[in-house]
Amino acid sequence: MRRLVSKLTPRQQEILDLITASVRELGYPPTRAEIAAKLGFRSANAAEDHLQALARKGVIELTPGASRGIRITESQRASSSGTTSGKTSGAMGLRASLSHGLQLALPGAEQLCLPLVGRVAAGHPILAQEHIEQTLNFDPGAFSVRPDYLLKVRGMSMRDAGILDGDMLAVKSSQTAQSGQIVVARIGDEVTVKRLRLQADHIELLPANPEFAPIRVDASQPFAIEGLAVGLLRGSLQ
Repeated sequence: MRRLVSKLTPRQQEILDLITASVRELGYPPTRAEIAAKLGFRSANAAEDHLQALARKGVIELTPGASRGIRITESQRASSSGTTSGKTSGAMGLRASLSHGLQLALPGAEQLCLPLVGRVAAGHPILAQEHIEQTLNFDPGAFSVRPDYLLKVRGMSMRDAGILDGDMLAVKSSQTAQSGQIVVARIGDEVTVKRLRLQADHIELLPANPEFAPIRVDASQPFAIEGLAVGLLRGSLQ
């Protein structure tokens, strides 16, 4: 049985569950219009009213002017999971501070060792040794989808998806992806993080920031999927 968060109305809990499911399954939160359509509201304004109420109760944070600027707070994640180990619902919902996700190595304990990839040189494999800044150890239970490496994010093109400059994106190596997923893609010699949109005769890589333009990739261009975004870590390594 679904557990209602204290002080939330049934409708507010329903919206929170929808946000959580969207982040877990797609890697990003729904828009106001999508919430309204899924829950039968007459307008996006009705969804906005409920989101504002959730924000006042401290279970989500809203980014003004961002269509998908909805983030479940860390306190709410901890309350929902009943643990402070850093485990979350997965996908981009793994957003957490390193103090929650990073574990000290314990004798005899299983450790998930992830290379942290910094700036990728043109034309070089993403996991080339010269790109790896360090290796970090995690409790394997910190991720619902086991990643293969962490990629340091450069720039703010995915801001509205909650991915900021300096964040560490947890990536599962994959050569395939579905439309709508956030991917690490290679276009020629450039590696970028974008949302994938598959079209009949081309591919689009969509930013989550209106200040950046979508990237169109035609069949004649060298293109490859390097991996899928399965989590996000934010915080200091110190």
